[in-house]
Amino acid sequence: MNRPRRRPHWSRRIGHVLLVLAATAFLTIFLALPLAVVFVEAFRQGLRAYLSAIGQHEALMAIRLTLLVAAISVPLNVVFGVAAAWAMARFEFRGKALLGAFIDLPFSVSPVISGLVYVLLFGAQGWFGRWLELHDVKIIFAIPGLVLATIFITLPFVARELIPLMQSQGSDEEEAARVLGAGGWQMFFRVTLPNIRWALLYGVLLCNARAMGEFGAVSVVSGHIRGLTTTMPLEVEMLYNEYNYVGAFAVATLLALLALATLSIKALLEWRYGDEIAAHAPGGH
Repeated sequence: MNRPRRRPHWSRRIGHVLLVLAATAFLTIFLALPLAVVFVEAFRQGLRAYLSAIGQHEALMAIRLTLLVAAISVPLNVVFGVAAAWAMARFEFRGKALLGAFIDLPFSVSPVISGLVYVLLFGAQGWFGRWLELHDVKIIFAIPGLVLATIFITLPFVARELIPLMQSQGSDEEEAARVLGAGGWQMFFRVTLPNIRWALLYGVLLCNARAMGEFGAVSVVSGHIRGLTTTMPLEVEMLYNEYNYVGAFAVATLLALLALATLSIKALLEWRYGDEIAAHAPGGH
């Protein structure tokens, strides 16, 4: 009986090297190179011009507004994400599949459409526009509209990190805590939260990064009012359209640094607490 011929060792080695080179080339061309161009263009006229660009009043207001919107939307999505994950993982109820579909809705709907929906609901000609105007409540072209649009876009990140983890872990430890006399909040903070903290942190990091970088939905509801409703992504667009390339790329570097900081924190946590994170991952022991 003839044995199947094995591929020569050098052939497998070449295939491995080619795959690594192809992946590296792809990441370099489509990720690293564009990112490098952003920083090169931002510093093209020197450090003084760069600092002057990010020190402009409009740029500082855009940074402040971006941080404010993220500071409001991320905690609200943490509360919703934990509650939704708990409901999906611990209970069986009518409409459970609908809740799961609702959580995934922002992934499948264009951000521009989601922003337009808020305009149709809360704009001057929208369903609730007249009532809001009578009560002097402004949502569209104001900070509340930016927050609502950002909450919708970032809604799935925390929940989708927690749901598979909580489903795989089961509820045995929580039930044991209840049998031993723990109250609901005591059980959550002493049993549930320690078991989900790494997935929760990942969800918060992703949610925060998306909140700060969101463009489409925020662009629709903001009205592009300079210094009032322009976040950092919108400020980049406006500066670029004004042919202020140094200013546009300078603000863009701040967004890039925020994204890199998020990835760095994630990588640092995985390096420092890798074994503990793996133990709490779905299927971990």
